[in-house]
Amino acid sequence: MLQRVQSIYLFLASLAIFALFLFPLVHNVYVDNKPTTITVTGTYQDVNGQQTHIDHFVALTAVTGVAALIPLVIIFLFKNRKQQIALCYSAMLLIIGYSFWIAQASKEVVGDITLQTNNYGIGMLLCPLAIVFMLLAIKGIQRDEKLIKSADRLR
Repeated sequence: MLQRVQSIYLFLASLAIFALFLFPLVHNVYVDNKPTTITVTGTYQDVNGQQTHIDHFVALTAVTGVAALIPLVIIFLFKNRKQQIALCYSAMLLIIGYSFWIAQASKEVVGDITLQTNNYGIGMLLCPLAIVFMLLAIKGIQRDEKLIKSADRLR
């Protein structure tokens, strides 16, 4: 059923990943003496007071879209709870690998510069938040599975 709590958690996980398009991963880092912002779509530098897109992350952008759509697809597989749980775990592994890829892409742009905590953007917190929502969804799916098994025993 679509109106279950795990549907809300899966929707929030998807929303957290889609929010990566809005929020920077790293900001105000000086690369080549220019303030630089790194997002999942690419690198932006401040040129004459205006943000200019200087580098594109095409593959990272595409994987972000796919990773955000997976929890939405999982919502509609509510009739097969075991498959839902397996796909949730798979999506969590994908998000963990994706987070590692984001970190490596950011490190490649920044180079030898050490990042301070004030340089990290909201985007760095969104992947762990999506994983937490996925774990909560798994707990909700398992609770439904347990409820249905107990109802079957009563029949």
